[in-house]
Amino acid sequence: MTASPTLYDESAPRPGSPLTGGAHLDSTAHIMNRISDQLTSQLGLVSLDGRRRPGAPALVVVAHGSRDPRALSTVRTLLDRVRALRPGLPVHLGHIELNEPLLADTLAGLEADGTASAVLVPLLLSRGYHVGRDIPEAAAAVSVDTRVAAPLGPHPLLVDTLHARLVEAGWSTRMTDAERRGSAVVLAAAGSRDPDSAVDTRRTAQLLAARLGVPVVPAYATTTTPTVPTAVRALTARGRHRIAVASYFTAPGRFATESAEAAPWIASAPLGTHEAMARLVLHRYDQARAIPAGTRPHLASA
Repeated sequence: MTASPTLYDESAPRPGSPLTGGAHLDSTAHIMNRISDQLTSQLGLVSLDGRRRPGAPALVVVAHGSRDPRALSTVRTLLDRVRALRPGLPVHLGHIELNEPLLADTLAGLEADGTASAVLVPLLLSRGYHVGRDIPEAAAAVSVDTRVAAPLGPHPLLVDTLHARLVEAGWSTRMTDAERRGSAVVLAAAGSRDPDSAVDTRRTAQLLAARLGVPVVPAYATTTTPTVPTAVRALTARGRHRIAVASYFTAPGRFATESAEAAPWIASAPLGTHEAMARLVLHRYDQARAIPAGTRPHLASA
């Protein structure tokens, strides 16, 4: 398995290092920019006649939750990227299970704070029970005007992220014809009993295959078939000997680890905090927000 590289901000001082004059200026400029962004956001809430405009709905990112501590850290970092792309937008986190804050508690907090409206964006890669039942039921339990966005996948921005992660793991962007004929990818996903989930995963596999120019076979870590090892054996039987496993998981965890261990060649890191993921979260938010007011909660179309 290829580990995800640790990212460092080259412009930030290392812990314990003295703050240079240039770094001090950069820090001051960063603070001034943040103040400017906040003032702009607040002024945008006031109309020309002095009345307060309704603010944008809060964004609630709904993660599944995991016992692996790396998952929570990854999700929090992704939310920081979302905030950086949309300064002034209230961004909150809620989990379906296993981690705090739970979605029900996040929504109750918004209700207590008097938040008028919110858009719930599932940090999930396909349709399924959580998107169709769990999240709308949690939204319906509060008085906040809520809308539930479509899951992240399928979408070209996910393919951008998958491609980037494969390249990081060693996938060549320039292959000879012989190398291409011998190459393939297993798209390793979590799996679901909901048939719509498999439809969405197959669509992502098709988009990635078109991007890479090699076969991409969806496989699953649990619940449904084929498993990742089964998909690898099937591709090997077809003469594909350079088989990569693309981790179709939002964050590190047991399923991602087990899938990567089945890779006969290279395995990519989970989707994680790639900028395309942050942009996709905001795209789903904007998409759901644009739907005319109607039945609450409303599930946006993909």
